[in-house]
Amino acid sequence: MAYAIETQELTRLFKTKSKKGKKEIVKALDHANLKINEGELFGLLGPNGAGKTTLIKILSTLLLPTSGDAWVNGHSVKNEAHKIRKEINMVSGGETSGYGLLTVRENIWMFSQFYGIPSKIAKRRIDELLVTMDLSDKANAKVRTLSTGERQKMNLVRGFVTDPTTIFLDEPTLGLDVNVSRQIRSFIRSWVREQSNKTVLLTTHYMMEADELCDRVAIIDYGKILACDTPNNLKRTVGKDSTIRLEVSHMSQPKRFAQMQGIKNFSYSHDNERTTTTLNFIIEDEAVVSDIMSEIVKNSSKIYSLRKTEPTLEDVFVSLVGRGLK
Repeated sequence: MAYAIETQELTRLFKTKSKKGKKEIVKALDHANLKINEGELFGLLGPNGAGKTTLIKILSTLLLPTSGDAWVNGHSVKNEAHKIRKEINMVSGGETSGYGLLTVRENIWMFSQFYGIPSKIAKRRIDELLVTMDLSDKANAKVRTLSTGERQKMNLVRGFVTDPTTIFLDEPTLGLDVNVSRQIRSFIRSWVREQSNKTVLLTTHYMMEADELCDRVAIIDYGKILACDTPNNLKRTVGKDSTIRLEVSHMSQPKRFAQMQGIKNFSYSHDNERTTTTLNFIIEDEAVVSDIMSEIVKNSSKIYSLRKTEPTLEDVFVSLVGRGLK
């Protein structure tokens, strides 16, 4: 079977210097193996520094692997980069592509010409995509005048105007407000569903985004692919365990919960503004809940809320690596 994207033992090493000036080798990707089907909306989920962007850069021919190989639409990233570039595009969250002195329409048209798209076809696609992204009223505005959300929507139009066979979206909703993020997700979902031969590889560290959009998700951490399946199947792997989330007044040493019997995995986060701590537990036996409560009271902390939730992709991640995303 031919895959839209395939990687075999893909490894990427970077040489860095420690604070003491010593040379160190960092594995951004560690023998990563993936097979992504044509027409799939595939998610790569992991925290910052997990290797998501490195993988995207290799697949889009911006980086060469240290070892192993990868194929996009059947073309090797090592030997056939020129063929891959004609068939792909890429959009990253937070990028500042475009020239501030040009208008939105001029910028997108210019990028379309890099791909050799006939001007008449490019202009038609630009008009259609600007309408879809609710950006028509900004078509003649200078890029420097756009808001962050408007600029990112322009970047999406720039990425899709070439009608790529495979598109790489590297955290496309990073730092955007709820409404713009929802609009972008809706567009991505529609684009891949309406065209069975188009493939999207989406990287994100937003669990909800991956759960909502993706046919399958790979979880990556420290350059290793830890699991790969549909969101529902991944969540079933922790389905037999209970997930408990408590919000309490600020706790200075919550790590002690990880040592308690009956707790499979534990993570926490502090909200300094609200002076609260959120405790997340995956427990094997609900009898341990009383021990958790006792420990909270013993630490003179107040309980503000307690929720038992259905398993989420974040629960899957914590179950696999023993820590949360933050």
